[in-house]
Amino acid sequence: MTLDRVVWSMLQEALAVYRDSPRATGWLRSHVERYTEPVRVAVAGRSRIGKSTVVSALIGDEFAPLSSFVWYRGGTEPRAHVFSGHGRPHEVAVSRRGGRHHVEIGQFDRADRVVVEWPARTLRDVVLIDTPSEATPEQVLGEADALLYLMRHVQDDDLKFLQAANDHPIARVSNVHTVAVLARADEIGAGRIDALSSAKQIARRYRRDVAVQPLCQNVVSVAGLLAVAARTLREDEFAALRVLASLGREELEDHLLSADRFVGEQFPVPMEPAVRQALLERFGIFGVRLITALIRQGFDTQVKLTGQLVQRSGLGELRDSIAIHFTERREILKARSALLALDVLFRMEPRQNARKLMADLERVVASAHDFRELRLVAALQAGRTKLPAELQAEALRLAGAEGTTPLARLGFDYEADVREQREALLDALVRWQAQAADVHAPNDHRRAAQVVVRTCEGLLPQLR
Repeated sequence: MTLDRVVWSMLQEALAVYRDSPRATGWLRSHVERYTEPVRVAVAGRSRIGKSTVVSALIGDEFAPLSSFVWYRGGTEPRAHVFSGHGRPHEVAVSRRGGRHHVEIGQFDRADRVVVEWPARTLRDVVLIDTPSEATPEQVLGEADALLYLMRHVQDDDLKFLQAANDHPIARVSNVHTVAVLARADEIGAGRIDALSSAKQIARRYRRDVAVQPLCQNVVSVAGLLAVAARTLREDEFAALRVLASLGREELEDHLLSADRFVGEQFPVPMEPAVRQALLERFGIFGVRLITALIRQGFDTQVKLTGQLVQRSGLGELRDSIAIHFTERREILKARSALLALDVLFRMEPRQNARKLMADLERVVASAHDFRELRLVAALQAGRTKLPAELQAEALRLAGAEGTTPLARLGFDYEADVREQREALLDALVRWQAQAADVHAPNDHRRAAQVVVRTCEGLLPQLR
């Protein structure tokens, strides 16, 4: 039986054991409902780091930030509800002003949570949770299955937050649920034209950093304003940017030395200061500089330009990382959240007739192969387990560090047919069986090989 089915059965059994406890039953039912939902991804970070901007870029529509927890779910039509206290949720209006969507919650003194249903393709596979800056790790992760953590550079407070996210026995043995994001990448190096390339290099260095690597599965860089522009660029904005691009590069550059010069009266083309101010607020000085350069280079239609912005802003890499580490691992992440919830319940309301369930929980956490894979990936990335370089790269790939589909695990970058995949898999299985049986290899080497062998054996039925 697969891990997600085992954990689902445990939730149902726990409901039967605690049926006479309203509090426990409510807790379990909320987690049963959560188990069938898309992956919940919390977006967290310090104040003014750009959480709402990144959320808007992922959704493809720009939303004005709120100071509450804001959940974005998929829906057939735009709707929003405010949850305040223990009463029933209140439906509120969503209006559009100044190019942004605004959830009108002004009549509520306090909103514990705002839930926005929105017809967006991204929200079919994930629920995005925009979190307030002052929220604690417990508040952020209590309702989430995975975490996008935004930062400018890795500082002590960032490491403390990420460590707190894994400060639980179950979380420590299955801690693959975090992607770190170097936000506002366009501000690296004082906004030089090569800022995005520099940010990508810094992200690569952090992926190998011994302090960061054990706490997250990937580090990517994103320029939030550019990412939003890539998804929401309007015709009037594109027309204005084309006018700016008609200026010579040096001439325009002189007026991009500061915001005051850009919106000043001495601008060399007839364009209202209010229009230029709006461009600055939407794209920033760096964005205006980059977009006009791209238009001059031949990306002179909206389709061409937005494709370049998705690539250069880091939004494409971020979406790929969410797919590989979160949505493809939905069943594992949901099982992990449910096991954490069961552990909390058993600690808060211990019962004699729940002892079997408690033992089952310990057994599943210790022995489930999905969690063994996650532990192996974390151990290899953190350097706790060492393999020769060529074996380490293959072990990480087979264990799902680069994606969980058979094609990704086997290293195909094209749609190989079943015969090709099976041949590659059998070749890998024989090689890793030999590694697992090598009596001269260190113990951690053989244990890692045993996990990879079990992964290969589990892939075989999929390729018949």
